Amino acid sequence: MNSISANPSAHGTLTATRHYTLVCDLCGRSLEDDGVVLDCPASHPPALLRTSYAEEAFTPRPDRDGLFRYQDWLPVVRAGSDADAGRTAVYRSTALAGALGLGELWIAFNGYWPERGAALATATFKEFEAHAVLGRLPENQVVLTTASSGNTGAAFAWACSRTRTPAVLVVPGTGLRRLRFREELDPCVTLVVVEDGGYPDAIALAAAVGTLPPFQIEGGVKNVARRDGLGTVMLSAFEQMRALPTHYFQAVGSGTGAIAVLEAAKRLRAATCHDPLPRLMLCQNEPFTPIRDAWLQDPYPLDGEAPDRFRKALNDVVADELTNLAPPYSVTGGVRDALLDSGGDVLAADNDEVTEALTIFQALEGIDIEPAAGVAVAGLRAAAEQGKLDRDSVVLLNITGGGRARLAQEHRLVPARPALRVTRDALARLDETVAAIAAVAGA
Repeated sequence: MNSISANPSAHGTLTATRHYTLVCDLCGRSLEDDGVVLDCPASHPPALLRTSYAEEAFTPRPDRDGLFRYQDWLPVVRAGSDADAGRTAVYRSTALAGALGLGELWIAFNGYWPERGAALATATFKEFEAHAVLGRLPENQVVLTTASSGNTGAAFAWACSRTRTPAVLVVPGTGLRRLRFREELDPCVTLVVVEDGGYPDAIALAAAVGTLPPFQIEGGVKNVARRDGLGTVMLSAFEQMRALPTHYFQAVGSGTGAIAVLEAAKRLRAATCHDPLPRLMLCQNEPFTPIRDAWLQDPYPLDGEAPDRFRKALNDVVADELTNLAPPYSVTGGVRDALLDSGGDVLAADNDEVTEALTIFQALEGIDIEPAAGVAVAGLRAAAEQGKLDRDSVVLLNITGGGRARLAQEHRLVPARPALRVTRDALARLDETVAAIAAVAGA
């Protein structure tokens, strides 16, 4: 049975006060953070909170090389897990750039590729959000609760296991294949699998669990630590490039990472330069394209779940990790605002184009990449062919996950063992199912 007591010493030394405040994107209200605040308490339509740091200058810590090199711009009060937190490897492409006719293409590689200095244990950039979220948590007893299509769950499972932070992670059956690690997970991590469900079912179940103490819902896009952790992709790129890119390509499901990198770009511009904000070029996998459709039909509200036709498309895409039915599109500070602020666009690639992009990237750059990253490569390829880029474009391509096959070749990976398996029918008996989860989590 799992303990619900966090182990502060596993996280490192606590700081006396937080070095940031939270600001509402809609009303401008400033809030003190307790590590779990997700919403502005004012009475107004939904809006994201963002961080305002005491340190306005961009000052990477020279004594650190991982994620917590950027601790002054991360909402964390403890960062002792930095030994296990890598960061983005950024390099200038020649092979893929030449094939696409691009004068300056930079690749932000997030995954496992030792020769490039990439050593993420679960091979995706989701590790950044996991370590940042854990570093923000208060000392009091909570069981962190989150849902995932697989990659986020793997990142949180690994980070929670390494820091002995109690957690309940809910994933669909199709996501379980992504949860393989170099060692057994600590018992503090309770893995729940919805055998015949999809990502939306995992979200619904995790949300129900998170309403009861001592469970604490992680919060997704509303968690400032998740966004600022993902935003370090832009911080790493800026250190290497010495400038902001003109265009930023990323595959999106919720769009949280895209919102995050634009927030980081705004912070960098205010601190260091007068470069224009990078244009967000967001990419989705046809036929699952709720963000693309909302953008093309603007003003098209996407405040709740996407239309039913997208639920029917959940199993029809190569990149099933991008199947978020309720992306934060219309919320203040969300995807639509990020696209408008950056002069961005949304592209789509079908399964054949994504599969071809995966092959092209490995052949030209020399490493396997995840399907979601293949969506971004396919989107970049289409943009280049359609004349959306020119020789003066400075492009940053976010490879959000890669090297998983390489990791499996070099290390013996242990599959995660679910503590509880349920079916979609269990969602109709939420009280009973939540009680069962609480029992196996020891809460």
